[in-house]
Amino acid sequence: MYALPVAAFCGGLVTTLLLYKIATRSGQTSVATMLLAGIALGALAGAITGVLIFMADDKQLRDLTFWGLGSLAGANWMKILSAGPIILVSLAVVPFLARGLNALTLGEAAAFHMGIPVQRLKNIAIVSVAASTGASVAVSGGIGFVGIVVPHVLRMVIGPDHRYLLPASALLGGTLLIFADMIARTIVPPAELPIGIITAFAGAPFFLWILLRGRSHMGL
Repeated sequence: MYALPVAAFCGGLVTTLLLYKIATRSGQTSVATMLLAGIALGALAGAITGVLIFMADDKQLRDLTFWGLGSLAGANWMKILSAGPIILVSLAVVPFLARGLNALTLGEAAAFHMGIPVQRLKNIAIVSVAASTGASVAVSGGIGFVGIVVPHVLRMVIGPDHRYLLPASALLGGTLLIFADMIARTIVPPAELPIGIITAFAGAPFFLWILLRGRSHMGL
């Protein structure tokens, strides 16, 4: 029962490490390169998914389609027991990352001079993110924008201190996911709308507002 979340973790980890390797040179990570490389790797992953869709039969095609949209309709104890331990281990790492991430907001050089093992911190964060994201997506499908919207909202409300921001993001993210699931189950009864559609409708405009707000603050 651990095959799918473990495979998802391995795929997420390999992709994330490859993206980080492409965007990093001489110990410095280029955000622009990371974004462009992320688009390229996303397109490559989409092509691989397209091959699987082409090879699938009717039932597998339907499963792949709804998995890509994201849903909690197939939630059961087996999926919880398979993905839960991986997610819990990743969450257990969070308190040990907060101090280093706070220092990292000042820049990698400043964090290094403050005694933070920058490279080790980034490696642990990458593995934790890949593990939790891979296990979550494996059992629920692609539910987007929760990880983008929630931290930005909380950063404006409670500030940038990761000691509070990280656990609050986990709690609010789970709460919003349950709320979106409730809407998905009641908006078009007796059918159930995929959660990914709900979060995309709500999250995409908010994300655009964040981008426009950032441009106005920079005077662009």
